[in-house]
Amino acid sequence: MKRGQILGIAIAGVCGIGAFIGVKSIVNTQPRVVTKEVTQNTTQVLVAKTDIGLGHLLAPENLRWQEWPQSAVNQNHIQRNARPNATSDLAGAIARTPMQPGDPIYPRSVVKAGEGGVLASILSPGMRAASTRIKEETGAGKLILPNDHVDVLLTMRKRGRGGGEDHVSETLFRNVRVLAIGQLIQAADGKKLAEGNTATLELTPRQTEELAVADAKGAISLVLRSIADFKGGDEERRDIEQIKIMRYGAKSRVIGVVN
Repeated sequence: MKRGQILGIAIAGVCGIGAFIGVKSIVNTQPRVVTKEVTQNTTQVLVAKTDIGLGHLLAPENLRWQEWPQSAVNQNHIQRNARPNATSDLAGAIARTPMQPGDPIYPRSVVKAGEGGVLASILSPGMRAASTRIKEETGAGKLILPNDHVDVLLTMRKRGRGGGEDHVSETLFRNVRVLAIGQLIQAADGKKLAEGNTATLELTPRQTEELAVADAKGAISLVLRSIADFKGGDEERRDIEQIKIMRYGAKSRVIGVVN
């Protein structure tokens, strides 16, 4: 073998050994982990310890204090440094909204004993709760549940042109919130039917008067609306201007505007 070939083989061998050693050192080298402690200011905020349903009477075992970043605290949170006895102070209060474990307890989420009942606590400001009788065939087959939105229809008899009686139906209100069916004010998990022969609706003061008159005139029916329509309820809660139209050749008072 020539001297040049031997020298080439030797150089290649040295390079291979060097590469092997380099790769091995890289594989065996452990990455350096740098731990940096960050101190964050926290405070203790009152939260739900258990599931709390609408209308539930609070007890101290339903509540607990939880560490909360100071930067995320707002004026509506109940803080331990400001109200250290809040867990006992809120005993016997009524939940106005459902809450899950870990949800902050806000003052507006509860109503204390003596400040009104459950139904009064869930009413929107300025609104009224009014009940009307319903049957299975006039209440969407018992499928209407609390917090659903409905249209309210009146069906009554009217004398026609020939002297006979005709049944007519008209829409009284649109997009009305259902507060309760019978004694049920919140649908339990998995509950699909609501038992009861009365529906309690959230209405304006004028609408409550109109509902009372309609109850005396004929049969009230509730028509279930899509959940997509719920957000339009605030606009449709305003007192609706009453108009006059002609039905069967005679003037008839209609409450609301039918599109």
